Amino acid sequence: MGIIVVGLSHKTAPVDVREKLSFPEATVPDALKTLMGYEGIRESLILSTCNRVEIYAAVQDSAQGVDQIKKFIADYHNLSREALERSLYIHTDGQGVRHVFRVASSLDSMVVGEPQILGQIKDAFDISLKSKTTSAVLNKLMKKAISVAKRVRTETKIAESAVSISFAAVELARKIFGDLEGKAVMLLGAGEMAELAARHLLNNGVKTIMVANRTFERAVELAKEFNGSAVRFEDFPSEMVMADILICSTGASHYVVKHDIVSRAVKDRRHKPIFMIDISVPRNIDPDVNNIDNVYLYDIDNLQGVVTANVQGRQKEAEKAEEIITQEVETYLQWERSLDAVPTIVDLREKVEDIRKRELEKTLCQMNGISDEQRNAVEALSTAIVNKIVHAPIVVLKQAASNPESGDLCSFARKLFNLDKELKRHSHEKGFGSGEGSEK
Repeated sequence: MGIIVVGLSHKTAPVDVREKLSFPEATVPDALKTLMGYEGIRESLILSTCNRVEIYAAVQDSAQGVDQIKKFIADYHNLSREALERSLYIHTDGQGVRHVFRVASSLDSMVVGEPQILGQIKDAFDISLKSKTTSAVLNKLMKKAISVAKRVRTETKIAESAVSISFAAVELARKIFGDLEGKAVMLLGAGEMAELAARHLLNNGVKTIMVANRTFERAVELAKEFNGSAVRFEDFPSEMVMADILICSTGASHYVVKHDIVSRAVKDRRHKPIFMIDISVPRNIDPDVNNIDNVYLYDIDNLQGVVTANVQGRQKEAEKAEEIITQEVETYLQWERSLDAVPTIVDLREKVEDIRKRELEKTLCQMNGISDEQRNAVEALSTAIVNKIVHAPIVVLKQAASNPESGDLCSFARKLFNLDKELKRHSHEKGFGSGEGSEK
């Protein structure tokens, strides 16, 4: 049984292609049941996010499995196979396992180290479990992927530093204030990045949001979203005294926040620190305000510098994460290879048990007059002898199956113990009731 991954992501397809192949969460259970009807698909899971659509499957034959999944995607979304080929990537066996572990650990994400993907994988796995489309192989794979992702986050610093402008603003605010609990923020303008930064600040303990915008109706609308208060744009200089953090993004072509306004606000604040973030291009806050005591001004370039340094730091941590994944892939593959020995071990046990029972029955028939206690003792002796004889071969089969360099020992064992012929003979006897069945 092998693992295959068929999918596309932000690296291989634009958003207009990804959205055509997406699976809304409500449709995934039915899609999984449909997929399980395709030939050779033994287990399946669908991961569908804004940045990727991937199908994980356990199959007996990888080439057939890939072909059937492509057919499923084309059929389900009513697209031609040719339209898919340009965007799809294929990973099989060890590379498939590595890909799943990298995705779960956010090494394949648009923003390396982001935490959302692990939750999305857990949700996809949960849907597959409820839909009963996973079994031993994918269950092991997904549980392992989740544990690998947790290990990566524990043993590296891949998720510790901010790698977006809005997160960088929060990181800097923490450095200035230490604790953001109870701090007040003023949004001057309603730019997208400023709004996002405000949301991150709220998530980090900020309680009060004031919104000032040239269009007062927009200020009211945005303030409602933040459960804050709207401020008329012309009133922001006097209201700024309440703000510990000012995020400016007005779209004006000149300085809106000038030295004298800030100087007066700091004085009225009794010189408590004020952190200013100018996300505007061109800048809307006079750079000279940075010379005022207790004023900390950062513009888009300052923030980008923080982001760049953090991205480089994450890349170094990603290298450590790749080493962890290499170790974990090998551990998983050893377990997967050990599954190859299971049918041979089961057949071997069945054969020796069949021999034991038949020979025991013949022997007991010749031992007239023995008690039940004696009969049980003889049966226990035969069981113990058989178990000791097969123990060593079974241990060797398990070890060899997990080692790719051991050759096909299972195949040799089947020939050595004549397992395939025995299976055929038993099948014939069950079907037609013929055959002596004695063991020479």
